[in-house]
Amino acid sequence: MPPTLSTAAPRNGALALAVICIAQLMVVLDATVMNVALPSIQHDLGFSASGLTWVITSYSLAFGGLLLFGGRTGDLFGRRRMFMIGVALFAAASLVGGLAQSEGWLIAARVAQGVGGAIAAPTALALIATTFHGDARTRAFGVYAAMAASGGAFGLLVGGILTDVASWRWALFINVPIGLAVLLLAPRALDESQGAGTRLDLPGALTVTAGMSSLVYGLSNAATGGWTDTITVAALVAAVVLLILFVVIELRADAPLMPLRIFASRDRSGAYLIMLLHAAALFAIFFFTSQYQQVVHGWSSFRTGLGFLPMPLTIMFMSIVVMRRVIPMFGVRPFLLAGPLLAGCGLFVLSSLGTGSSYPHLLSGLLLLGLGMGCLFVPLTVTAVAGVAPQESGLASALLNTGQQIGGAIGLAVFGTIATRAAEDRASELAGSTTLSAAQIARDSFVRGQSVAFSAAIVSAALALVVAITLIRVARPAPKPPRVPAAGAEPVGDAS
Repeated sequence: MPPTLSTAAPRNGALALAVICIAQLMVVLDATVMNVALPSIQHDLGFSASGLTWVITSYSLAFGGLLLFGGRTGDLFGRRRMFMIGVALFAAASLVGGLAQSEGWLIAARVAQGVGGAIAAPTALALIATTFHGDARTRAFGVYAAMAASGGAFGLLVGGILTDVASWRWALFINVPIGLAVLLLAPRALDESQGAGTRLDLPGALTVTAGMSSLVYGLSNAATGGWTDTITVAALVAAVVLLILFVVIELRADAPLMPLRIFASRDRSGAYLIMLLHAAALFAIFFFTSQYQQVVHGWSSFRTGLGFLPMPLTIMFMSIVVMRRVIPMFGVRPFLLAGPLLAGCGLFVLSSLGTGSSYPHLLSGLLLLGLGMGCLFVPLTVTAVAGVAPQESGLASALLNTGQQIGGAIGLAVFGTIATRAAEDRASELAGSTTLSAAQIARDSFVRGQSVAFSAAIVSAALALVVAITLIRVARPAPKPPRVPAAGAEPVGDAS
């Protein structure tokens, strides 16, 4: 049967937006909140150095591998229902993880968190796309984008505070009351959508999940084991084979998990590419600058998180206050051009950081990046879901989330490798020095590696600019989206 879609306005727009964005912030925070807690976790649970990386990798594998599947479940089985299932699983896994007494216990909980996040995150964006209309939709996208873009930086701050003041366990426990509040309020704030009435494309779901998980694992392993490592090569080859098989399955399926017409719009495809390229640089920024503040300047976890605060605040100001006013006047294209330029300038500033650089030097780079990201996230979100039928909004949202996740994994692998090689070369140059201590050589080598990595990341920003110039054609102000079509409406594959 065709989907039954609500045409009514949300019962409580402000409450609906709050519920969706709080859940999104909870999921995004968890991508980085554990980073600053890793030393404490290693001490308490006896993780080995190699095992410790699985606290992060296990979450990334489940989250990145299941995003497409998770987003599509909302379209097929009801967005509010799947959103609540994802949040419930995420909160329950957080409770279990906070009680962990062993390595395996914590890693299993992190996998379950990733599964819950992969369902909750894309259905959250799909709920906004189908709940709000007209100017209210643009405002809602602004708030959502602010949460999604700034959550990583806030995660470093929250993780630092909880680890220093209480325990690393509270970085997980804090999700439980937040998740319960979302679950209590969601039925009151959000309308349910009936599923699309088609069966789940199980072969497609299995191959894309296995393929995306292999890709994320291969990229994560490349960052630590190198690109020629046997495990890295095997995982990446398996990913290519599985993803090609997935495309073949989708071309032949009667009810595909990912109808390939979703890519027919050059604007939408361009938005996905820009998100991937931008995330590659963004994840590298978080990774290196957090270490720079602690390794080079000896900052605490809390002070490191506090040092990042101006960047997410800038993103929030741009997304919530500025973008919602200027996009209706100028459209999205000018900001998709300005964003990579500003981000590239920020990376250039960060590439000039030295061992003796002051915080204002770092701050100027972070503010430029905040302005660039603030110009990008709302336009990318608007473009990614524009013209998509409600019964495919979960898929469109999941693809944007997937671009961010895979882009981040690529960025850490590529720029991490570049930084490691540059740092090793610098350490070799200074090895014979009689005036520098081992600690000074280590700091100087790290800064050199970071500088080279940030310089390379400018290429990613430049490519995002090229994509915006060549693919994005929405030069006029975006028209107000039409109301949700009546039952039986056909999916729209092209927004151009």
